Amino acid sequence: MKTILVTGGAGYIGSHTIIELLQSNFNVISIDNYYNSIPLSYDLIKKITGKDFKKYQFDIAQDKDLELVFQENSIDGIIHFAALKSVPDSVANPIFCYQNNNNALLNIAQLAIKYGIENLVFSSSCSVYGNVAPIDLPVQENTIIRMAESPYAYSKQNGEVFLKSISEISTLKVFALRYFNPVGAHDSGEIGEFPSKHSNNLVPIITQTAIGLRDYMMVFGNDWNTRDGSCVRDYIHVSDIAEAHVLALSKLFQEDFNNKFEIVNLGSGQGVTVFEAIRSFEKMSGVKVNFKVGERRDGDVEAIYSLPNKAKDILGWFAKRDVDTMMDAAWKWQNKLIDLGFNTTKI
Repeated sequence: MKTILVTGGAGYIGSHTIIELLQSNFNVISIDNYYNSIPLSYDLIKKITGKDFKKYQFDIAQDKDLELVFQENSIDGIIHFAALKSVPDSVANPIFCYQNNNNALLNIAQLAIKYGIENLVFSSSCSVYGNVAPIDLPVQENTIIRMAESPYAYSKQNGEVFLKSISEISTLKVFALRYFNPVGAHDSGEIGEFPSKHSNNLVPIITQTAIGLRDYMMVFGNDWNTRDGSCVRDYIHVSDIAEAHVLALSKLFQEDFNNKFEIVNLGSGQGVTVFEAIRSFEKMSGVKVNFKVGERRDGDVEAIYSLPNKAKDILGWFAKRDVDTMMDAAWKWQNKLIDLGFNTTKI
């Protein structure tokens, strides 16, 4: 049985990926500093899977104890999630973003090579494409990489460049998964995205507004060059994203797969506007969402969605769950959060 190190394992996508790994009979080791996550995630993973796993708490971008994980464990592969993901926070404090996102990745890559670990899946982002021209939609893996619209996006561009050059001079094999906007919650209803003061993601804001934790939500601009004036994004169920990471890791373990560095988009191929997302939620929940339209937000991209053909060809992956399913899951999870004692006061 192979052992996988998951960095950022208590986070939203990391926790769902650990569930998929455990249910696919992998051993798991997780590292998280709980900056944007909480230890309760691990308890919920165990409740869902009936399996336990080893956990460490520290900051892999700064803590020298990281090497202890490699010394104490025989690791076969790594899935690297740990990173700051807030676009507005990265604009406000780019140094903090770069120190965390890029230092963490370099530390992991250096130790992977030192300890002979050849298989790494990197959590990248569609933000690496920058402000994509309409003629380039839907984006493909060979779509031109434009100037990053935020320090967060630039940190992901840097991460891919680092890993490509490192893989060329080492035994490291890498999948860089450029995924679009993960939403929803686990099919069990037992785990999803926990609220965070650093979260600026659309769907949690919609659900928090609907349940009364926010008086209203802001739509940042209705004058974008899109079909209804709001930004277009490609939303993917978090469990679909998690399954893709396990498929990518399994592909790296195949003896006949020798590709050193592969980039794969994880998208549905269908763009959804902010207003369309709100309407989908209202349909599935039966609750009206109070929103206001404000100015455009620094760092936002007008429209981006993916052509997911390569994911299907190389990984056998495609998005199984549609937007309505995601919104339904998100609303059930929001209500579950209240039961768990979260989100009980105004935000």
